[in-house]
Amino acid sequence: MKHNNWKITICLLWMIFANQNSYGWGLHTLIAQPIFASMPEISSRDSIEITSLDQFLLAVEAELALVLSQEEEWAQTNLERYHPLPTELIFQATGNSNDIRERFIKAIRINSHAKLIAYQQLLPAGDPGNKSVLKAGDITPLTQNRGFDNVIFVRLNPGEFVDPLSVLVTANDEPDMGLDVGLYEDNHTQDGQLYGLGIQPFGNPNLEYGSQAPIHMGLYHEGWLINSLAPFIKEGLPEYRIHLYKTLSELAFRSGQDYWGWRFMGWGLHYVTDLTQPYHASALPGVSTGKMIFINALDMLGFSGMKNEVIQLISNRHTAIEALERQLLEKVYLENDQDYLHFQTLRAPQFVPDYRDSFPRDIIAKHSQQQAQMLDRVIVGSMPALLVSNSDFELGSSAEQYEILSILQDLDDAQALRNLEDQLNDLLLQVSIYARSYALAILSEGG
Repeated sequence: MKHNNWKITICLLWMIFANQNSYGWGLHTLIAQPIFASMPEISSRDSIEITSLDQFLLAVEAELALVLSQEEEWAQTNLERYHPLPTELIFQATGNSNDIRERFIKAIRINSHAKLIAYQQLLPAGDPGNKSVLKAGDITPLTQNRGFDNVIFVRLNPGEFVDPLSVLVTANDEPDMGLDVGLYEDNHTQDGQLYGLGIQPFGNPNLEYGSQAPIHMGLYHEGWLINSLAPFIKEGLPEYRIHLYKTLSELAFRSGQDYWGWRFMGWGLHYVTDLTQPYHASALPGVSTGKMIFINALDMLGFSGMKNEVIQLISNRHTAIEALERQLLEKVYLENDQDYLHFQTLRAPQFVPDYRDSFPRDIIAKHSQQQAQMLDRVIVGSMPALLVSNSDFELGSSAEQYEILSILQDLDDAQALRNLEDQLNDLLLQVSIYARSYALAILSEGG
């Protein structure tokens, strides 16, 4: 059987990753705040001056050309099945201020329509005061913004001063604001034709959020059979982003451009914490390799019912657990419940290992992949069957996705919600450990 046939059919199974969204956690800000507010290395810092992206780039242009060249060399050496940056996109120090932003965006291969303005994403119950409130469309090129309906964004301006914690927490959510959408050849965008990343390896290339799936997910630990039949799953790029933004953050701090040091740190942390989510490290949680191959074979013979059912069920479970965590945290922020279990875990001092470049793949994603089956069982055993065990129901397009917490609280089974909270708490412990590790590694370089 030709490789392309396997690629087409197995990719159909993985369209789940774009069926609703490609988020690892709904609103990373909610998780980031208690972690970094509890770190005096961050929370006790003096306010810093905001600079625009152009100001930062012009200040570091000469060294940036060298740093990005070294970064490309690192990626080609360390990332399996990496698509090299096209020669014409290599960042050159030309001194031209008119196109420096465009040259940088192309060199790091992010969405060319990214706004990249200075803003702050407020926490639930946050007061914008006299600051200008922005619409989601002011900060993201995305057109599907329902998830930001109850989020407040406020404008910040170059020359103003802001505390580093706010910059870091806001930036931690920014990669989900469209930085990574539309970058592949089959996404029908100019970026996709220019960036040289090839055909989107998994996820649905025709859905807006789906096009970021390979950049936010690391399927590094599937069985040997899946890896043999579908080697393209190794083309996920979270390691690329994690290393790139760590390098840029260190450059910014080294150059006295602290605002962008914190902002790039937040970007990199996004992908680190995405990998702590089992749905971002496992192809089909709860589905064995044997069953996956069996479903694939049936689909090739024209019997697609089982494939469609599995895709819908996993999609619903993915949506349900992310929606629940977001709603739990939004509730405790509004109630200012500082003693809530997840807050305690995120704030608590942990043993933090010295960060290494191998962590995202070998430690974080591996642990998440190992937790995927357990998480799937807890979701199935604790949530109403309609939401997570009925393949005729699509949670992501329903009103119920915004009411998950209320639905669980109305059940005559308090233990069900506790089981889910406990399972999430185990995952958030990993978030806390490795987010701290990554941040401290950057700060140890002079941040």
